[in-house]
Amino acid sequence: MSPVKSRREQYSDETRAALLDAATRRFAEHGFAKTSLEDVATDIRATRGAVYHHFPNKTALFEAVFHELESEMIRRVTEVAAGETDPWQAAMSAVQTFLDGSCDPVYGRIVWQEAPIALGWQRWRQCEEKYAYGLIEETIQILVESGDMPPLPLEPVARITFHILGAAGMALAEAPQEDKERVRDEYGRAIRHILNGARLPRS
Repeated sequence: MSPVKSRREQYSDETRAALLDAATRRFAEHGFAKTSLEDVATDIRATRGAVYHHFPNKTALFEAVFHELESEMIRRVTEVAAGETDPWQAAMSAVQTFLDGSCDPVYGRIVWQEAPIALGWQRWRQCEEKYAYGLIEETIQILVESGDMPPLPLEPVARITFHILGAAGMALAEAPQEDKERVRDEYGRAIRHILNGARLPRS
């Protein structure tokens, strides 16, 4: 049984959630550089001190927003894959879910465009690998065990796949809204073609 939170703890959790929601909107609409902690506090009618109680600086607030978006993406991808009985179809459905999700302008701008600026290139790559790389590696291992892929060295195959998907995410983030569907479909076809080229024929 989880412990019952006090009213103060509940209020603190609600304030943090409100800050994340407001910051997500701000970062998506105005970018990291043009968003201040004061802006976020004003949006939810909180004091600057309330922001600093939860986040020591703007970068920490941005990273929390980033983690929320990536956690939700991984949850959706994993859920879709789990609904498939065939390992190969599970992987293809996961790729499609990622591409669909990357069309979202909020996710695209924050994760692919603002994060390298806000977090720095090295930290951004570390965060991306934390969420995506392990899942990709696990998926490839499953495909090898199911006989869908040859037993090539796992790390290079996972790394190449990671970069292919990253290129798609960046392209979708940069595409104008009216072009996102076309870009998604083009990258989807290209990725499936590349991955099918590595697939072993069914006996």
